[in-house]
This record gives sequence, C-alpha cells and structure tokens, in this order.
Amino acid sequence: MGRVVVDDRRLQHQPCPLDRQASAADDPSWGPHKLALLIPFRERFEELLVFVPFMHTFLNNKKILHKIFVINQMDHYRFNRASLINVGYTESGNDTDYIAMHDVDLLPLNEALDYGFPEEGPFHVASPELHPLYHYKTYVGGILLLTKQHYHMCNGMSNRFWGWGREDDEFYRRLRTAGLQLFRPSGIKTGYKTFRHIHDPAWRKRDQKRVAAQKQKEQFKVDPEGGLTNLQYKVESRQELTISGAPVTVLNIKLGCDTDKTPWCLLN
Repeated sequence: MGRVVVDDRRLQHQPCPLDRQASAADDPSWGPHKLALLIPFRERFEELLVFVPFMHTFLNNKKILHKIFVINQMDHYRFNRASLINVGYTESGNDTDYIAMHDVDLLPLNEALDYGFPEEGPFHVASPELHPLYHYKTYVGGILLLTKQHYHMCNGMSNRFWGWGREDDEFYRRLRTAGLQLFRPSGIKTGYKTFRHIHDPAWRKRDQKRVAAQKQKEQFKVDPEGGLTNLQYKVESRQELTISGAPVTVLNIKLGCDTDKTPWCLLN
C-alpha cells in the first residue's frame, strides 16, 4: 500500500518468537534505517503488557529494525505526553534515525500499514480515515512517524500541555510552520477497523480537567519558542526489560515544571 499526501475485546498477548533483529544487519532486505518507537507512559501497565510484544512481532514481520522506548513519567505533575515524547527523542540514541510517536492503547491490525522510513515527510499512520475515534482532518495523533531531522526542525513538541489533549493540534501547526508536507496511508480498505483501541475509559480515566488559564485561550495557544530547547527533565533510571520475549527500554523520568508559566501542571 502507498502513501497519500494530506490536503471490545481484550487481547491475549502471546510470547514473541525469537528476536530476528540480531541477524538483520547481515540481511539487506531489512534496510538501513532504524525506528525508535516512543511510548509516553504512566500507569498503563496492563496495556503495556499487550502492546510491547504485539508491536515487536508486528515490526519484525515487516522487517523494520526498531527499538521500543517506554518513557515513564514518575513525578507528581500532571501527565505531559508531549514532553515525554521530547525526552524519548533526546534519549533514543544515535543508532536510530526516525521516531514513531505511538499511543500505548492503539494496535495496528492491517499488515499493509507502512512503518518505514518517512523520508519525504511526516507520515501519519493513524489517519482520520482509519483511527477508530478521531476523524477531524488536522488530527495527527495516535501514531505519527518522523525522521529525527524533521522532528528537530519543529523544535519537538510544546511542553505547555499538561493533562490530556491539545498537544497534537499544536504540533500540526508546527509541521506547517516548518514547511513539512504531511503524508497518510493510501489503499487501506479496513476503515475504522484498521486499529484496535484497547483503552478502557471506565478503568483508566483521562485527565481532561482545564485549570486556570487552560480554561480560556491557553489550551489553543501556539507555543512558538518552547519545545526541545526548553525541555526540563531528569532520568531517574534506565532499565532494559523483556515482556513476553520482546525487548524494551524503560526510561523513568521526572519532568520539570515552571509553575509561574504553566501553573496548570499541578492539580489543586
């Protein structure tokens, strides 16, 4: 399947087959690129147990060299998905040359979906025509692939979005400001059944509260200066784990917050 330019049941996770990436360096069919799959994370352990082995097998079957990073927010501030993705980009190492900003509760079911190197421009795998929940045309969340060069051109994502939502909409504007062309899948016939969404809203409620200035213009404000250049964080620890045979790197992170500029990082 190609790319086009843009104008519930619980899963039973199965043990992964032996890791095939060890011999991939000697097999040119795997290609020269390596993906850093970034999972912004907090307290979603049940979903992680399903996601990591599923994605490891899915990407191996597609011969995508990859490394999975779980960026685990350990501090007491509200969840900040964008900052965690910035951390993942920064900490993912020089052996990867593109990233996937990937929600932990979204599993690709169609093997024709492209996770390859997005050389021409950012590639939105979970496009509005395919995502089970979000269908507005400027949506770029769920699963988005970018080269590291293109992510750097955007100065990463804004660090101002504490709590759930809106950071993707601001990042769409960054893509446009950077002059990057957005691409999406073409030829996928599975529609809204292309992905399985494994989030249970009754069990894992999202932090959708709007505090202080968030209630007014702040949640829709473009952040022209913030991003990688003002990211504040500390790596508390780094762990190399396996989940059902799938390797994963867990980065335990404490984010910093300037409470004068973004007091809504705290819930009073």
